[in-house]
Amino acid sequence: MDKIAVDKGSVRETLVIPLYARHVLAQRWPELYDGVDTGSIVSRVDYDFSDQARLMDSAFGKFGALEVAQREYDLCEEARSYLAVHPNAAVVNLGAGLLDVFSRVDNGSAHGYNLDFPDVIAVRDQLLPAATREQNIPCDLNDFAWFDQIDATDGAVFVAAGVFYYFTTEQLKTLLTAMAQRFPGGVVAFDAVNSIGLKLMAKTVLQETGMDDIGAYFSVSDAPRELAPWSDHFASVTAKSYMNGYRPLGLRYGLLNALLAWLSDHLVHMSIVRVAFT
Repeated sequence: MDKIAVDKGSVRETLVIPLYARHVLAQRWPELYDGVDTGSIVSRVDYDFSDQARLMDSAFGKFGALEVAQREYDLCEEARSYLAVHPNAAVVNLGAGLLDVFSRVDNGSAHGYNLDFPDVIAVRDQLLPAATREQNIPCDLNDFAWFDQIDATDGAVFVAAGVFYYFTTEQLKTLLTAMAQRFPGGVVAFDAVNSIGLKLMAKTVLQETGMDDIGAYFSVSDAPRELAPWSDHFASVTAKSYMNGYRPLGLRYGLLNALLAWLSDHLVHMSIVRVAFT
């Protein structure tokens, strides 16, 4: 099977670097990772991961792997919680990249959708093709034509991992209010940080994507208070600690990681925001 070439600075690179982080995570702390076989996927990628290997071996790189583990676990827990009540629901992965949410939460009767830009879905189709009861859908999330491709007859739970930081606040408000009207009884869960956290991200990830006007992009300090007024179709808005709210790390992974996790939750308000629709 031919390898997939990935150039530095390309869209594909933004996909395979998080994939490699999951690969390192699966090797270092397998008890924290229950996703696809990352090793087999990484082996199909023609890319020099040496820089990422050095980064992931640093103290902050290791904490970054824990962040990946916790965020993905948290969002999967939100999906599982919804499926416990709506077993035939749609599980919709917004801005999916190469994240395998549906395979982790599949109960045998739900159906999954992975949405992202066409060039991203083209790579996903090669490295992580859709399974039974699953579809990979190329689209722009801000073009609501994708609503028509989601069968939410039996409910829908939407998850977005590391996606909404790239939306302006107004774009996200427009998207979530439209979703609330179109998918009554649904739920959306996503990760968020406050303005301090967004500025810290600006020094790395966001600047690499050319997003310099950080003040315009989405951050939130108190999601229930700030987001609830957006729509009368929001039944509830809650926020839960990102690093320790679903699966507390404690001191099992070292004092430094415990301290960084506490700072992440309390200084930059890393949280999982859950919006339920009426």
